[in-house]
Amino acid sequence: MITHIVMFKLKDRSAESIERTAQVLRDMEGKIDELKHLEVGIDVLHSERSYDIALVTKFESMEALEAYQVHPVHKKVIEHMSQVRDASVSADYVS
Repeated sequence: MITHIVMFKLKDRSAESIERTAQVLRDMEGKIDELKHLEVGIDVLHSERSYDIALVTKFESMEALEAYQVHPVHKKVIEHMSQVRDASVSADYVS
């Protein structure tokens, strides 16, 4: 398995904005065959170094992760995230 984690810091850090964007991420569930696990977490600490949302996804292989990256549903999410995010970081590892 490949675990793909992305954390997002949003431009608008209000609870409403964060929840709206978290729902955009959650809405991928069940729409991308290669996506075997999806978890969306909203930060509860709210420290200066905190990111607002964590996205944890799992794929059976690197090829599946690559297919996800170009999937039309994911591309729409990327469009949304590029408008609302201030920063993002990611990590990918074999799990």
